[in-house]
Formats: sequence, structure tokens, C-alpha cells
Amino acid sequence: MLQNDKLKCFIELGKFLSQFSENETTRNDSVLNNDLFFDDFNSLIHLSQSHNGWFTPNQIYFAIKSWSEALSEENLIKWISKYSFDCAQDDNKKLKTVGLILAGNIPLVGFHDFLSVLISGNSVLIKTSSNDQKLLPFLANYLISIDLRIEEFITFTDGKLENFDAVIATGSNNTARYFEYYFKDKPNIIRKNRNSVAVLDGSETNEQLTQLGEDIFRYFGLGCRNVSKLFVPKEYKFDAFFESIFSYQDVIHYEKYANNYDYNKAVFLMSNFKLLDNGFLTIKEDASYASPISSVFYEYYNDIEELKTKLKNEEDQIQCIVSNDLVENSIAFGQTQKPNLWDYADNVDTLEFLIKI
Repeated sequence: MLQNDKLKCFIELGKFLSQFSENETTRNDSVLNNDLFFDDFNSLIHLSQSHNGWFTPNQIYFAIKSWSEALSEENLIKWISKYSFDCAQDDNKKLKTVGLILAGNIPLVGFHDFLSVLISGNSVLIKTSSNDQKLLPFLANYLISIDLRIEEFITFTDGKLENFDAVIATGSNNTARYFEYYFKDKPNIIRKNRNSVAVLDGSETNEQLTQLGEDIFRYFGLGCRNVSKLFVPKEYKFDAFFESIFSYQDVIHYEKYANNYDYNKAVFLMSNFKLLDNGFLTIKEDASYASPISSVFYEYYNDIEELKTKLKNEEDQIQCIVSNDLVENSIAFGQTQKPNLWDYADNVDTLEFLIKI
């Protein structure tokens, strides 16, 4: 099966996903195999919260929309255009099997690795997270319905990974140590905990600060691309920040988030930490990057050049940086959860790795 055939499958998948929207889900009769998959996927979206309490329909729809836009022919061609895919174009070359150990913190968080393995010309052996066991297998079945030949490249397993040539594993810092030991004899990408930060200087508009709220609250702050830490200049006033993110106040009505808010706020207060609080988010001065759910840490800086050096030295802890062009290669406000296909986790080029194994 040639790479172009697989691309066509993913383009059709993008068209299938484009039908589903929180505001209006509309069946498009021109989409392939809708009679087999449309109703079942619509049901799965609304059942996902029963499988994982954080996977609300709102969050599922956002993930679906992101992938429906990413899987356009234009985006896919642009993504792969800079690579040479000898293995993907040669049907006679022995396939490599790549094991994927997926996280389950946000919906379809492992889809990019799944896509990358198949486009690279390799086979994928997938161990899903217990927190996200339904969505990816469903989409894999849709791909198979488009072209049955792709089935031989996709395997899911509930047990121990066996008979693989390389591995991509995502987990916490603790599980990463296990992964590094267990997979030391195989080509691998091991992903650890990372967090995203925003660098502010006080010149941000209310609109930009509102968009920063999207970077903080999307997926309830559970993703590595969620902003969990603010760097602000001395004497920075948080009034405009709190005012601008007020539109996200409904997050506190979600029970799991509210429980985290109450618990973490109580822990902070019992420890006599100084907090700023708006009723649905606490912010605390702290040198750490990883803040708990419903909280964001902040740290003052005196000099932007010194801060740039600090961020560079600690880049292994940082997934992405949001700023108003204060830091090189930073991301615009509101865009952290909208990565392009060529925006790789941990800045490790997954496709280049897969081509070379």
C-alpha cells in the first residue's frame, strides 16, 4: 500500500470528522461510509464522558474539529513535502513495527503518532491509555473501511508490547524512567512531563488575555500545551488578566474541576501560601512549572534577556511558550491547543525518526 493511498484514507477521515460540531452536527451524504459510522460516532462523542469524566462533549468536539482541519489534503501535503519516504514508497521493503504507548490526558492525544507511523510506511502496534480506549480504535476502523489494505498496518493490544522494532512512549517522569530502561535496546522516543508558559509584559490587550484563557482552560488544563505558568514583570497587576478570563467562569460548574479547585485551594491556604483567587482559578507565586488543576503559577522577572536565558536553560521542562513576540519562536495567544502537523511534541521530529528506523 503506497503512501498516497494512505493519504487518501486520512483525507477521507478528515471529511468524516468535519461533520461533527458542538453547534451543529450535519450529515453529509457525500462522505464515504456514513451509513456505517455516522450514528455510532455521534453516540460515542456523548458516551465518552462516561469512559473518562474529563472528556466532555465540548472537549471532544474541539479535538475533532482540530483534527478535521489538520487532515486536509493541503495540510498533509505541506507536512510531508520536506521528507524523503523511500520506505513508504517501496511495497517490497520489510515493514518495521512501531509500538505506541499512548497517554490519555486529552482526547486523541496519540493520534499524531498514529498518523506519523502509518505515513512513514511502517506498521503501528498500539497500547491505548485506560483513559482513552474508544476514540482511536473507532477512527482506525473508519480508515479500514475506506481501504481494507490499511488494516495490516494497524494492531491494538491490551497486553504487553511484543515483536516491535521501535517505540514511542508517553508518560510521567516516573514512568519515563521505566520506559527508558525497558526500551533501551530499541530506537525510541520517550516523552516526559512538560508544561507550557506565557510571558507577559503588561502591554497585552484584553483580547489577547482572553485568548490566554483558552490556553489555560482548554481540556481543563490537562494537556502539556496548556499554560500552567505565567512570567510577569515586577509590579505586574493581575486585574486585567482576571477581568479578561472571566468569560471562562463556567468551568467551575463542572464537578471534577470544581472538586480540584476546592481541594487545591484548601491545600494552599492550609500551607499559608499567598493566593490570588477569582472564584474559579487560583494563581500563586511559585518557581515550579507544573501547577495543579484549577491553578496557575506565576514568577516575576526583572530583565527579559535574563528570562530568555532561563527559559532556554530549562527548555526540557517546557512544551511551548506564549507571548506577544517577547520570546523567539513563541506562540500567539489562544493557539497552544491548535498545533499544526509539523509542530512536534518536545520539538522532536517524529516523522524523521520514523523514516530512519
